[in-house]
Amino acid sequence: MGNLDASVQEFKDFVNKHPKIVREIRKSGRSWQEYYEKWALLGESDPYWNEFTEADTTDNHSQHKSTNENEEKDLISQLMKYTQKIDVDKLQGQIDQLSKAVGSVQEMVSQFKSTGPKESPKDPFHWIKD
Repeated sequence: MGNLDASVQEFKDFVNKHPKIVREIRKSGRSWQEYYEKWALLGESDPYWNEFTEADTTDNHSQHKSTNENEEKDLISQLMKYTQKIDVDKLQGQIDQLSKAVGSVQEMVSQFKSTGPKESPKDPFHWIKD
């Protein structure tokens, strides 16, 4: 059993060197067992593993990282452009108008609650006396 643990650890180290294998397993839905068995039978130097080499992964990772950084820079520059176009005085005026409108609605609701519909007397015939 100790031998199995060592080979599993070696496979884990191999997979850590080639993270593209992990992505492939997750994407394809295949089992770890299948890749472990191929690794055990073929060995690390088999051409089968060429598509998972670290160089491909590193290049792909660098390109992906570079693309993400460019997208983030583009987003930041777009936000900067939008904030430069904002007229602060106009924005403050719109906020004041909205605040007044909300205040007016609150005042109307509070007046309606205080005056509200009159309650009808409990005895509709209270004016008739015996």
